[in-house]
Amino acid sequence: MYGKAFAPEYQGALTTLSVNSSLTDVLAAGTEQLRAAQQAGQHGEAARSGLAVAEAHRRLGQVADADRAWKASYRAARAAGDTAAMAWALWSGGTLARQRGAFPLARRLLELAAELGERGGDVVVRGYSLAGLAETGRIQGDYEAVRRLHEQLLAEARRRGEARHTVWALEGIAQIHRQTGSYDTAYALFEEAAEIAGRADDRRGHAWALRGLADVVSVRDGDTERALALLSQAETECRAMDLSSALAYNHKMRGNVLYRAGRYAEARELYARALAEFTAMSEPRGQALARLGLVKSLARLGRDRSATAAELVELAGELDRLGLRHAREMVARAEEELGVRAEVVR
Repeated sequence: MYGKAFAPEYQGALTTLSVNSSLTDVLAAGTEQLRAAQQAGQHGEAARSGLAVAEAHRRLGQVADADRAWKASYRAARAAGDTAAMAWALWSGGTLARQRGAFPLARRLLELAAELGERGGDVVVRGYSLAGLAETGRIQGDYEAVRRLHEQLLAEARRRGEARHTVWALEGIAQIHRQTGSYDTAYALFEEAAEIAGRADDRRGHAWALRGLADVVSVRDGDTERALALLSQAETECRAMDLSSALAYNHKMRGNVLYRAGRYAEARELYARALAEFTAMSEPRGQALARLGLVKSLARLGRDRSATAAELVELAGELDRLGLRHAREMVARAEEELGVRAEVVR
């Protein structure tokens, strides 16, 4: 039903790159091809190779370089009169904006990318842009608003036999079920995503699916060792492809698993590690989630209650500013769990 996964963001002379290519290799090949295209005055090829450069920088956590690269790709696409290439550049920019926590900007760029993708007749970039909008809403906690869009995109991906996009949609829907307490359904969807990703040789999708399975195994079954084993397997795949962001989220999840098991000192170390990784790549959502875990671990290890309460208030304000409603609810639950809500002056 599904063929081998491919990476549509690797275009032009870079179509030979695999979905599993190391990001450092993608960056090197893309930079070389971009330079050659610019010297030859080939705007279309510069746009396509620049897209790969932008995505490699983004996934490596090199935010400023990614920002420059997607904008340069868009300018080159516009100079070439290539509407679809303009859409791809905007998709990259919108995805970067979401990664940076700039959700209103992400929505604007992704909506425009979807519109240009449709106008340019590129069904794939349109689908990726709509998926980006769905993911943006899901990350912010607007589950009901984006559930239907996730399901629509899943149906489209299944119909076209696109393994990578099918895996993405399954994982997104699984996350919604996990966050709303439907653990059995979430597990089944993550399991299907892992199976499809494995058959299609989509290591990135497989790593994210394993992370999801580990989360459910930990929270539903209390099976700490199996959860950690799944995360170790996912980490190996992340390292093979230099997936900096996915690796940081893996470490944060490992902290979650250890915290649930009452292994607070170990959890503290993993949260601190993840926080440093997210800070280095300027990813505010990851920073906030890792910081929340660190605050909870320190509290369990005897930190002063007033200091814990004060930091949770500060963190709540940061999440309100970012518009991360689900994460904001997690802070409220942490205040209740740690018994510090009454000490907070609001």
